[in-house]
Amino acid sequence: MKLKTSELKNFLDEKVNLYNNPKFIESDPIQIPHQFSKKEDIEIAAFLAATIAWGNRKSIIKNANRMMELLDHSPFEFIMQHQASDLEKLSSFVHRTFNGNDFMQFVESLQHLYKNHNGLEAVFFKYAEKDSLQKSIHEFKKVFFEIPHLERTQKHVSDPLKNSAAKRINMFLRWMIRNDNNGVDFGIWKSLSPAQLSCPLDVHSGNVARKLGLLNRKQNDGKALAELDKALRKLDPTDPVKYDFALFGLGVFEDF
Repeated sequence: MKLKTSELKNFLDEKVNLYNNPKFIESDPIQIPHQFSKKEDIEIAAFLAATIAWGNRKSIIKNANRMMELLDHSPFEFIMQHQASDLEKLSSFVHRTFNGNDFMQFVESLQHLYKNHNGLEAVFFKYAEKDSLQKSIHEFKKVFFEIPHLERTQKHVSDPLKNSAAKRINMFLRWMIRNDNNGVDFGIWKSLSPAQLSCPLDVHSGNVARKLGLLNRKQNDGKALAELDKALRKLDPTDPVKYDFALFGLGVFEDF
């Protein structure tokens, strides 16, 4: 289906309006950070939920809720104040290939970020480029794993500079930076702008983007993401990833 740019923009803008609303939260992992009101709790809950956001959505939500339970429903306080003995209960956690050892490592790495690097937002801001956060994600991964860590846990943080589409971290960044005034995305990171965001590219959004002529590349990798970013920035340079709602909604809810 090949639409003129103006027609495509109108079509996608309508879909954004349809899906970018609070009803979207009910079936999406973004509901996990929506349980909290304190900035640090929101961003940590969002980061952990996004980290395990692959596979069946029901099991993602169930397991992300389990994570919050294991962190006593106060993720920031747990991360900052836990003793080594508090971590033992996390060892039973498992979501697909993300296990209790990975979870413990994430808690230690997050503590390191807040104690030594002023927290999640500061790290992404420090390395941000004017129109992209992909280098930020690459540098974030280095900082996250600069403390002693399990080699296996590194695979749970993607690196766009190694040609990964980094879907989960791009989704997390959308949640934190994009303020949609509709109560879905949080927009609590004021130091960064929605214009810097990249679309969380997965099977659904990739397939829809190809059908609409926004993407030619076959694999969902870093190169495909760069191609999709360019196309979405033509439609809206200030808020390109609002179209994630349209691509995702068309793919998952409308079987487009």
